[in-house]
Amino acid sequence: MDLSFLSGVFASPWDIIRSLIDIAIVAYIFYRILGVIRGTRAEQLLKGLTILLVFSVAASAIKLEMVNWLIEKLWILFAITLPIVFQPELRRLLEQLGRGRFFMHGRDAREEMAEYQNVIREIGDAAAVLSRNRVGALIILTRDTDINEYLDSGVHMDSLVSSGLLINIFVPNTPLHDGAVVISGGRIQRAACFIPLSDNPYLEKELGTRHRAGLGITEVSDAIAVIVSEETGAISVAVGGRLQRYLDTGGLKELLKDEMGSRERWTDAFRRRRSGGGEAPSEEENHQS
Repeated sequence: MDLSFLSGVFASPWDIIRSLIDIAIVAYIFYRILGVIRGTRAEQLLKGLTILLVFSVAASAIKLEMVNWLIEKLWILFAITLPIVFQPELRRLLEQLGRGRFFMHGRDAREEMAEYQNVIREIGDAAAVLSRNRVGALIILTRDTDINEYLDSGVHMDSLVSSGLLINIFVPNTPLHDGAVVISGGRIQRAACFIPLSDNPYLEKELGTRHRAGLGITEVSDAIAVIVSEETGAISVAVGGRLQRYLDTGGLKELLKDEMGSRERWTDAFRRRRSGGGEAPSEEENHQS
């Protein structure tokens, strides 16, 4: 009698532990990859590929030779085109690997939040006023990824972040109101920037240019986009190619705290300003600016 199937039962404890670790690592990698593409156009493409894979297995099982031949050619075509189609998601995945964040689920650098909490408050206060008056706005907050290639069209400012300044920038018919404001390192770096629009075909048709630009910059970088709708006054936030809509001021501030509090670029900028490049502005100084 063949009892080879019992070999796994009598394996050494180390072999069992090693197998469990192996399975856990692979499962977590798939979990993180799905987290990267969730809510993006890649999710829909992945569903389509899954259906095609199931159909391919079924066609092979019942020996449909012509269908199998066609599917084989399609897989070759997909192997060439998928890296192009999934370019934003692959770029975001490789950036997370490069920053060592792919295997990190939790937030870090919480202790540095007090340094730029004023920035979050000023953005939230400005968004509340703009929303109440139905003034359209697009505010981009950079993190680790460099987006300078998209900022050449903007006007250089290098100003403190204050709600009054943000509101005045977006007042209609003023020189800087058309375009995006870019905040980097806790300061307003540029205004009136024209950001590339998202080419995601699954976006709702009601979304206008600001929302598509906000989503577009988050598809090619790890930036955060705060969007105020001119038509409805609704406040939205785009992160990682995904859009969260109809936020109130409190929800906006909490979301920004969660997203910005985990990034070293902000804390490094404040540390440089405190040590070599001058003191980080205090809350009182920002209110006076």
